[in-house]
Amino acid sequence: MVVKSQIYSIQLLVGGIRPTQGKTLAVVQVCGGSWSFNAFNQLHILGRCMQMIIIPNQSSVTTNLNEFDEAGRMLASSYCDRIVDVIKELVQYTLLTRRRSNHLTIQCSNSVESLVELSDRVNRKGL
Repeated sequence: MVVKSQIYSIQLLVGGIRPTQGKTLAVVQVCGGSWSFNAFNQLHILGRCMQMIIIPNQSSVTTNLNEFDEAGRMLASSYCDRIVDVIKELVQYTLLTRRRSNHLTIQCSNSVESLVELSDRVNRKGL
């Protein structure tokens, strides 16, 4: 519920666009047991509702007590390698979509301003 409350508190910018719109999202989980697919699915749904670009890769560390040292740093393991893979993919998607995310996430229903911009673009250059 804390995350949900934080999400709802994000102010809409001019034209009904959230500051998260078009940003890339990676989902990583650390838990004390088996995978919790419901948590992953809900975060993906939340990201889609916020019109974020969600990377396909995700990872879960299921044995959290054994994977971290006393200082809280992750130990070298296959779990750590998978987390690194997720972060690398997050960076790659971010670099690929930077300055292009509007083409992927802006919808005409978001604002009247986007309709005007779309109309101007079509009239000047074509789609």
